[in-house]
Amino acid sequence: MARVVLAMSGGVDSSVAAWLLRQQGHDVIGLFMRHGQAVDDGCAIPADSSPRRQGCCSAADAADARRVADLLEIPFYALNFESEFSRIIDYFVDQYTAGRTPNPCIVCNTWLKFGKLFEYADSVDAQYVATGHYARLEKTDDGPMALCRGVDPGKDQAYVLFGIDRRRLDRLLFPVGTHHKEEIRRIATELGLQVAEKPDSQEICFVPDQDHARFIRRRRRGIDTSGEIVTTDGTVVGRHDGIERFTIGQRKGLGVALGEPRYVVRLDVASRRVVIGTHDELACGELTAAEVNWLVDPPDVPLRCQVKIRYRSQPVAAIVEPLDGNRFRARLDEPRHGVAPGQAAVCYQGDRVLGGGWIEDFEPS
Repeated sequence: MARVVLAMSGGVDSSVAAWLLRQQGHDVIGLFMRHGQAVDDGCAIPADSSPRRQGCCSAADAADARRVADLLEIPFYALNFESEFSRIIDYFVDQYTAGRTPNPCIVCNTWLKFGKLFEYADSVDAQYVATGHYARLEKTDDGPMALCRGVDPGKDQAYVLFGIDRRRLDRLLFPVGTHHKEEIRRIATELGLQVAEKPDSQEICFVPDQDHARFIRRRRRGIDTSGEIVTTDGTVVGRHDGIERFTIGQRKGLGVALGEPRYVVRLDVASRRVVIGTHDELACGELTAAEVNWLVDPPDVPLRCQVKIRYRSQPVAAIVEPLDGNRFRARLDEPRHGVAPGQAAVCYQGDRVLGGGWIEDFEPS
């Protein structure tokens, strides 16, 4: 019987993951990760338990996780990761003010869930770390473990796990990755878990009202990121009160009306200009990514694979060329719209995740 440290968020997925691990005969320890952020200036989570709130780190979520652990008779601990989590918030704010589109959930997975959790697992002599992600791990013919998509295409989360250290793959477990979501909810209902119909978390947990600009301004008081809104030919068509309000691909909330839809196609941080254009001008045929993490032996020649640029997007066939400085260039077979610096570009071969990096630049198609 192996000892497993399971990250429990209070949601249905990690709750059923605890039961599945118990059914497999594992010695399970539930762990809830508190980020410990204060709410005195509106910069973090309000400590409410409103059913409309769909977070993963609130006091109500911790209480849900504890109830499940008690029902399943597994030990449960809540650990304070306040100092570590403040680093994620700083990353989020810094990226937006630099005109990039951050993905704090991927960073949280890399830095906390699959960083600090392993430290805790080692401290209690646990062989494995588990989460409720919809992903799979498969043994390859040559020995190493492969990270693969979950079987439920609508819930697959392998994209957000590309940053895991490949040396840790053989110590990871994803119990729900071989199930569909409706099956997980059915199991929870049969077990009598109160979280059986709990909504999935769809928010950035430290910005529960999703007002990113307001949050950033509270964290960076006094900064002025206002400027002009211009078309791709340089025509000034309006002004904005902060570049952090915009991301590439955005159509709504631009504050200008030009008779036909316009999208943010570029953010010029130096001039604080928001550049808008047509949907065709948003198309991207090539991108470069940095800080690449490979889950396979890093390629030294161009690689034919598929590249996914957003969590909800479909992968597109591409040629990925390794570059100096832990970077790659991806030439896409078909243009993609809304490619944004700061987002992740993740490489696949079929269901297997090969690795990924952070988009630093792109070329229009």
